[in-house]
Amino acid sequence: MSTAIDPRAADLRERLRGTLVAAAATPMTTAGEVDLDLVSAYLAGLVADGAGGLAVLAHTGRGPYLSEGVRAAVVERAVALGVPVVVGVGGTDVVAQARAAAEAGAAALMPFPSPGDRVAEHRAVWEATGVPLIAFDLYSLPCPPDVLRALVALPGVAGLKAALLSDAMACQRTIAITREAGRLAITGEDRMFGPSLLWGAEAALVGLAAAHVGVTADVLRAYQGSDLRAFEDASTRLDRLAEATFTEPMEGYVQRMLWLAAEEGRIPATHAHDLYGPDLGSEPLSVKDILTGTARSPR
Repeated sequence: MSTAIDPRAADLRERLRGTLVAAAATPMTTAGEVDLDLVSAYLAGLVADGAGGLAVLAHTGRGPYLSEGVRAAVVERAVALGVPVVVGVGGTDVVAQARAAAEAGAAALMPFPSPGDRVAEHRAVWEATGVPLIAFDLYSLPCPPDVLRALVALPGVAGLKAALLSDAMACQRTIAITREAGRLAITGEDRMFGPSLLWGAEAALVGLAAAHVGVTADVLRAYQGSDLRAFEDASTRLDRLAEATFTEPMEGYVQRMLWLAAEEGRIPATHAHDLYGPDLGSEPLSVKDILTGTARSPR
């Protein structure tokens, strides 16, 4: 049953419907230095190549590890590109982060999944900012169905992102709960992207679009069309990319996406470093090998 939604959240829901939101990485050096001009160029390239929105400071962007000043500047650079910007917020200072993101022009806020009272946290962020929320059901800390229903019943929640990795039944349930509440079902399923669209997802917010964004955009575009073979071909390419990047150790996906972004010239190799994930060695992936099916075993 559809539940009441604030007009601001309803506007965002419609703005994001059918949109690919790229969950962007934050390029940095081995010393953790962030070049904001490089960030601007990187984000602009994602938009130019098919992203209709940007998610910054989320899991892929390592938002919780960045300084307050860098976080604010990244949001401002993203907002300047004129597309909807979803900002990840979380931790002990979630409301303060949310206020800063709102002041910088965020179109939406996406609280990180937490083991605490998620409904109370979402309500606090909404009351503090009035910025629409994207709820988040993540495989490492999945929401029970009753919590999901409570989240999507909040007036400020515009949609819910499902990122359940390999649990098809849970993904289907999350999408159904979201749609029943009249909210936007957003796929974050890098490993079940095509199927999640068939199950009812109406938009996408994925880390797989942090590089080679066209591979993901092609699937969404083909799904919205009428060419079944084009959808099949695009999904096959995306699945090859996801299989090589979203694999164990799963936290290594950020480093793998940074390597691919450097390989295609989006960022220099000097800034293709994830300081907060597992050590994968120094030999980057090759997207040419991935998409032709000749990639070595992923690490």
